[in-house]
Amino acid sequence: MDLRGYIASGLGRAHVFMAQPHYQNQFKKVLNAGAWPGTLNLDLEGESLEFYKNLRIIAGLDEGKINLGPEPLRIHGFERDGKSFGGATAFRGEISINGKSWITCAILIPDLTRHTKIAEIISGSFLREILPCSDGDEVQIRLS
Repeated sequence: MDLRGYIASGLGRAHVFMAQPHYQNQFKKVLNAGAWPGTLNLDLEGESLEFYKNLRIIAGLDEGKINLGPEPLRIHGFERDGKSFGGATAFRGEISINGKSWITCAILIPDLTRHTKIAEIISGSFLREILPCSDGDEVQIRLS
């Protein structure tokens, strides 16, 4: 299953969560490596947005009929120093800007998110540099 989206700037707050050791240990199981401490945001439209909505249903965030999709991988939340860090659902995949070279990644859907048409992508690499890509560039993700 593939989806396409356009790179968009985020709020720059994902690194606070992504750098937590509890999450990093779980990301290693998803990515076979630790995750870069940040996410790449993709603005989705059309068919890709409909596919993402199905992922949100699989993740338990939205109600609706579940169509077949990739395997969801649970990222468990935790509490530390009186602060709660929520869980998420990850879906393994690969990302490319040219359809030729592919980089391991995952779509990460936090349990508490306001994004309904923005997919957050995690990877063991800094994707803006390794792809390379900038805001407005189109990328493709194929989920396994």
